[in-house]
Amino acid sequence: MAIHPFKTLNVEETQIARDVILSLHPDVVVDFREIYLQEPEKEAMKKYLESEHATSPGQSSDVKPPPRLAKCQYDVIGTDKIPEYHESVIDVEVQKRVRHEIVGKEKHASLTLWELEHMVNACKKSKEFQDAIAEFKLPDGFELVIEPWPYGGLEIGAENRRYFQGLCFAQYLNNKNADSNFYAYPLPIIPVMDAHMKKIVRIDRLATGGKGDSLTGQTHSERVLDHCQSAEYVPEMVAGGVRQDLRPINITQPEGPSFKVTDESLVEWQKWSFRVSFNPREGAVLHDIHYDGRSILYRMSISEMTVPYGDARAPFHRKQAFDFGDGGAGNCANNLSLGCDCLGVIKYFDAVIVGSNGEPRVHPNVICLHEQDNGIGWKHTNWRTGRAIVTRMRELVVQFIITLANYEYVFAYKLDTAGGITLEVRATGIVSVVNIDPGKTSEYGNVVSGGVLAQNHQHIFAARIDPAIDGHNNTVTYEESHSVPQNETTNPNGNFYEIRKTTVNESTGLDANPFDHRVFKIVNLSKKNPHSGNPVGYKFEPLPTQKILAAPGSIQAQRALFTNHHVWVTKYHDDELYAAGRYTLQSQLEQGGVHDMAARKEKVDDEDLVVWNVFGLTHNPRVEDWPVMPVEIYQVHFKPSDFFERNPAIDVPSAKNGASVLVGKECCEGK
Repeated sequence: MAIHPFKTLNVEETQIARDVILSLHPDVVVDFREIYLQEPEKEAMKKYLESEHATSPGQSSDVKPPPRLAKCQYDVIGTDKIPEYHESVIDVEVQKRVRHEIVGKEKHASLTLWELEHMVNACKKSKEFQDAIAEFKLPDGFELVIEPWPYGGLEIGAENRRYFQGLCFAQYLNNKNADSNFYAYPLPIIPVMDAHMKKIVRIDRLATGGKGDSLTGQTHSERVLDHCQSAEYVPEMVAGGVRQDLRPINITQPEGPSFKVTDESLVEWQKWSFRVSFNPREGAVLHDIHYDGRSILYRMSISEMTVPYGDARAPFHRKQAFDFGDGGAGNCANNLSLGCDCLGVIKYFDAVIVGSNGEPRVHPNVICLHEQDNGIGWKHTNWRTGRAIVTRMRELVVQFIITLANYEYVFAYKLDTAGGITLEVRATGIVSVVNIDPGKTSEYGNVVSGGVLAQNHQHIFAARIDPAIDGHNNTVTYEESHSVPQNETTNPNGNFYEIRKTTVNESTGLDANPFDHRVFKIVNLSKKNPHSGNPVGYKFEPLPTQKILAAPGSIQAQRALFTNHHVWVTKYHDDELYAAGRYTLQSQLEQGGVHDMAARKEKVDDEDLVVWNVFGLTHNPRVEDWPVMPVEIYQVHFKPSDFFERNPAIDVPSAKNGASVLVGKECCEGK
């Protein structure tokens, strides 16, 4: 049986792609970065999917599947020892290269985990750095910790070399616990490494002053950690111990799950069906989403995230990560643990990753799939008879979690029994901190512990939604509700309000507007609801979150132009997947991102289009965010709007849960 075109590359396919690349570069060193699925061209895939859905279960499609393609990203290192970045596409079935691009040196490939290791090793070898560290008199029992970071945006006029920077901390080792929290002891120094030379080329010394102090003044003492305090979070080290009065809550499914997974790709649950894949940049991706045999989305993913910091002191203007483009969300995915990250009856999906030699290996448990209860789905009580009918809303959750140094992000796609899809992001982990002098406060952040300043910052996400509402020719409209002046003709009592509808005709950026309840709809103009006469569609109300706060024209703002609007509507083009463009590492200007896509002003009504939703968190840290912040939760809801002929959850059973019991003496007292 042929491998489905949306299925993640397996180990054997990845190995074939690697071997083809090596055969094409026999006399040079090849340093691999990524090998992953190159998704098929959409026109070919549409024909294949149409045939697949028209074919009876158990039978194969009569349309030949598109070729299995592998995107290979790698450096070629010749006699000059300077890496030259290549991207190739390999047809793994015929073992042949079908596309090749040598990327100009003005662009920088995403970082790799082994480059971060080079940063740590370079610091160990650098006498200049070791001498700088020796200027601090660290208390007994402390050891240096270096946390590599992307360099951020290059300053205008700076030499375009590939750099990495390291944030420095000290970890207390006398407690014999390798998980002791080193973030509680920040050091005011940042080494900078030339990635090609693998050498520390500069050391940035940080200001540690507070309000009214110089942006560059070196005001700290040599005993820079003496005013810092322990801040442990691992259970065995939490001050005062962990709570002892929490009793277990178990999620049980005695008859097993309601979902079915076929070929490690196809998921079927209730009336939903979709494919799930995983790639090193976006993490989990949903494909070909149907409900009760009707098409809803062709593809859904998290496209990008930028985290700009608001500390005006150099070099913190460079502190801006693009966590999908700079390093890849998938590369940082957690190997999820049973009974911890997801509860109930769990299905895990694996991915395949490569090392610098291109050898593939399985990256296990990067996606978890499970069902969960989300409270009442719908309810009505007939007050005349006293009979109440209540159903629960159940969700199928596709979740992955990434760790990016100090921060964790939990991403979940939740499909529910009422035909809705919720995109959820949870931010947690440890806030990024720097050293501050004793007794001082700062306008650049909040002092969360002795000597620890948690800097103000933003997390701005972009989701990419490729709709297929009963077909691929769709239109975006938005509706607003406006009051109408009282008048004798149309509003004699002043209670009428009107709904104003606007069609988005050409690619553009738009914004949330909660004041007029602006709701966006993705509709199919050729399909009408038999009751309302409106085109069938799905709606969402974008979160009216704050846009990027960096000043217009600044490097932070220029390299994240996708943050200028909450909603973008663009015409579909193959390979346009990334809101901030293909290359974000050390960028100075967003190129090829959604801003440029929208600037083409292409026709997008009744077309194959893409909707991008941008939302985020302006995070001005609290003391309660320390030492690990409770989750901040953001949800965007996509709901059917005149898509069905009735409430799609009206047939959800309203059976009483027999496992629920009353609180009583037999279960609670005396234990």
